[in-house]
Amino acid sequence: MHYKKSWKKLLSLGLAAVTMLALAGCGGGQSSSSSGGKQTLAIGLMPDTDSLPFLIAEEKGYFADEGLKVDIQQYKSAMDRDSALQSGNLDGAVSDMLAASFAKDGGFDVKITSATDGSYKLVAGKEEPAKDVQGLKGKDVSVSRNTIIEYVTDQMLAKANMQGDDINKVIIPQIPTRLEMLQNGKLAAATLPEPMASIAIHNGGHLINSSDNLGINPGVIVFTEKATKDKKKEIQAMYRAYNRAVDYLNNTPRDEYIDFVIEKAGFPAEAKDALVLPKYHKAVLPEKQDVTDCIKWLNAKDLVKETYSYDDLVINLLGD
Repeated sequence: MHYKKSWKKLLSLGLAAVTMLALAGCGGGQSSSSSGGKQTLAIGLMPDTDSLPFLIAEEKGYFADEGLKVDIQQYKSAMDRDSALQSGNLDGAVSDMLAASFAKDGGFDVKITSATDGSYKLVAGKEEPAKDVQGLKGKDVSVSRNTIIEYVTDQMLAKANMQGDDINKVIIPQIPTRLEMLQNGKLAAATLPEPMASIAIHNGGHLINSSDNLGINPGVIVFTEKATKDKKKEIQAMYRAYNRAVDYLNNTPRDEYIDFVIEKAGFPAEAKDALVLPKYHKAVLPEKQDVTDCIKWLNAKDLVKETYSYDDLVINLLGD
């Protein structure tokens, strides 16, 4: 009898300990779906301004307030990020419409869950006399081949009634190398994401055109199809925290967070003075025209075989 009583006491203590650990694992979130706990979300970020709301949400405890654990993984290249998605190491990532289309065309289904606030700028070197896109005709302009950078560049050319071969596209995949060659006068111009575009302008370059001026926004957040099914409530909790971070970025003096984001995002030190942050928007679905135009470009270049519809690529998980 004594043995049975001792065993029952140990069992009760063990169950109490497990319960306490489970409650601690919930992060103390007060969200409506905090009961039952949430799975961890693994999200891949790139060293760009699109990623900043995630870094702020983590730093300020907004994810924790939702009872959500987010495993933030940072990547230097889109190739490494996409490999991590396809290998199952990531649930989602800051990405772009082209990458989502390439993944689907390759048999790996990802879903676009929202647009981001990425900005891509065509910047001329400080010694380059061209003041507009037409002034770059026949000159060396650096892009990365078959990427969002080339897509945006081609849209700028089309707006100026020019074709892709009207400029000499110099293919430089590495963004820091592209920036360095531009600043060393080895290129007439280059298309760059933020913060590299702001750095180039700060150091004497001048803006020719941008995705903002064109009103196009190919930057998105994606999740694997599996994650959209198995972790729907976690994704929705993530977006609630994301939206709080957007409010913080838009309403807080820059000096209060710039040192933190420069360090955590892996931006060059000179970005502290040069970087011009966008006005961030709370999570919304991408515009249908942006998706349609992107697919048309991919089809025209024979990079993607299928003509995917908006619904093939986009899923709405933004509601509660």
